[in-house]
Order: sequence, then structure tokens, then C-alpha cells
Amino acid sequence: MAFSLLAHVVSDLCLGKPALRSLSISATVGEALSALKTSEDSFISVWSCDHSANIQDECRCVGKICMVDVVCYLCKDDNLLSPSSALKSPVSDLLPNIPGLVMHVEPHSSLLEAIDLILQGAQNLVVPIRSSISNSSRRKLYQKPQTSPTTMHKGCEYCWLTQEDVVRYLLSSIGLLSPIAALPIDTLRIIDTDVLAINYHSPASSSLPAILRSLRDQTSVAVVDENGALIGEISPFTLACCDETVAAAITTLSSGDLMSYIDCGGPPEEMVKMVKTRLKQRNLEGMLEEFALDSSSTSSLSSSSSDEESSPSPKTALSRPGKYSRSSSYSARMVRRAEAIVCHPGSSLVAVMIQAIAHRVNYVWVIEDDCCLAGIVTFSSMLKIFREHLQSMA
Repeated sequence: MAFSLLAHVVSDLCLGKPALRSLSISATVGEALSALKTSEDSFISVWSCDHSANIQDECRCVGKICMVDVVCYLCKDDNLLSPSSALKSPVSDLLPNIPGLVMHVEPHSSLLEAIDLILQGAQNLVVPIRSSISNSSRRKLYQKPQTSPTTMHKGCEYCWLTQEDVVRYLLSSIGLLSPIAALPIDTLRIIDTDVLAINYHSPASSSLPAILRSLRDQTSVAVVDENGALIGEISPFTLACCDETVAAAITTLSSGDLMSYIDCGGPPEEMVKMVKTRLKQRNLEGMLEEFALDSSSTSSLSSSSSDEESSPSPKTALSRPGKYSRSSSYSARMVRRAEAIVCHPGSSLVAVMIQAIAHRVNYVWVIEDDCCLAGIVTFSSMLKIFREHLQSMA
């Protein structure tokens, strides 16, 4: 039975995937910010293209960015003093110096090859999906590099596959992966105890290195109390649903207050006032003027989403009222609350898979009966188990 799963190729996972909306490596941070504000996706791919060449390999995806990259960049000491100057910096400043996070693969690459690349550190696999532009149209595209978002590269469109796509695909064939899928996660030894955590009362700014690492690792930062009990999280996924004004909140608030600030519905008005006051106290008038913090738009968005909040759908996956001062197109995107998705050491692997996929996260926190944080289970650790299982079945 394993052969039916082993025979699958990357293109099988690409059905229905939208074309990548991308940005040129020559764009600025400000242009990237504008593109993110008008995108239906939390991430935008960054491309380096030599439009004077006729070789498709000269057009490559070199990375991806999201609002978290912009926010953490604005939170740097130099950029806090002059955010307007920071927005003029090249978008390449946002890309981590970590090779292999984004990898190009062919549609005929096998599912096992895709899993191997992910286990080697790839977060996104870029796959060509269409080539339908005429030569004359292609020549027009090559006349000058484009900094505005586009989906076309040398007559071809691409999509990308994530860890979630692969795990979701495996879940659809979970019957072929028994009995391992039914085993408890502690038995499988996939609980990682090396977690990123910060105290509830610690300054949110002290969590910036952990936020950046969690973004690269596709995990999250746990917020715990003095006894190690899990209270919530500061998730890159949640931060990606905010806008650039959250940089001011990270700069001025505690970790616990930041959780409330980024929670579904937008920050309370008194918390916005607190951020403004603290910015003034720290002489960060440039940030205050640049971002013009205002809770009125979030209040209207929050009230307009009350119907969704009262529906029986999971409260960690509400339509996104937390987009501050943004276009109406953002209401269609998803946002999570700052509360953490948890399981227990005795939870089965398939149950944890379903939890993560249902809440659109790449991880689930593991807690003991007393709510103390025991570790984290990630899609990457799940894929490692399934890769070994498939190899043994073959």
C-alpha cells in the first residue's frame, strides 16, 4: 500500500494552488509593506530576475517576507528613531541570511524528495504551474525590472508548497500510515523540549530575537508565568495579521500586554493611549507620527465582525478584524487569537495533526496536567516520523 503514496509527485499537491504574488529584490521595504497590505496572503515571495537573459533559471525566488519581517525591522534601535528612513531601505535587508529556506523544485519531483527538502530546512518549495505568455508579451515584460507585485516570471507562473500542504496531503492518506499515526506523541519521541519562551511580565521588546527565530522555525514564542505554566503565545502567524503599527506596541508593552494588543478585534483604546504615552516618554515621536496610531478603525472592524465571533466556528480562526487601518480586502483573511493551541503527551499523532491543520499552525504546544509547558510538536518532526515510516514500508 505504501507504493501508492510513494508514487505521488509534487504536482499532485499543486492542484488549485494560486499563482505566487511576488516582489522584485530591487523593491524597498516601504514597497514591500504596501504589497503586503494589499495581498490576500500573509507572505510575498521575493524574486531576483535578469530580464535581459532568455534563460528561465535566471529568474529565481530568493526568499519570502511577511509583516513580521517588516515589524521586527522597524523595531531595531536605529529604525525606531526614523521609521520613514527605514522604509526606504532595500527589501533585501528583510531576508534572513539562511540558505535553503525557499527551494525550486520540478513538478515531477517525488513526494519523498519534497519531504527530504523540508527536513533539510526548506520552508517553501517553489513549483512552476503554467507557461502561457506569447513571445511578444514576454519581450514587453523584459523591458525593465518590475518592483510592483506580479505573478509572472519569464512567461511562467509559480505556486509554492508549505509544510502544511504536505502534512495535509498525508492526512488525506492517513490509512496508509497506520498504525504509527495512532501512537502517542511521547511514545514517538517527537516532543521538542527546546522551546522559545518568555515571561508574561517581561518587556515585549526582549522577545524580538525569539520572534524572529520562531518565524524562521515556523513555531511560536510561549508566554509563561513564574511557574512555567503556559499562559498564551506571541505567534508570528498572529503578528502577520497585524500591520506596522504593532512595532510601537512591541517597543513599549510587556509580553502579556502585547498578547492583548494583537488579540482578535484590535487593541483596546486605553492600550493604544498607553503606547502613545510611552512613545512620547521615549522621544520616539517619529514612530508616533509615521504610524498615526488610532484605535477607531479597529473598533469599527471589531464590531462589524461580531456576527463571526458569535458563530460556532473555532474562536482561534475568526475572520480578521485585527487589520488596523487597512483596506476592506483584509477582512477575508484569517487571524488567530493569542491563546495557544495545546495537546498532552498522551495525545495521538493523528489527533495533533488534525489540531494543527484545523488552526492553520505548524506546531502544537504540549502541556502537562498542571498546564506546565512540556514542549512543542512541529510539522517538521511529524514529517520526519512519516518519512522513516514510508522508507521502512518501501
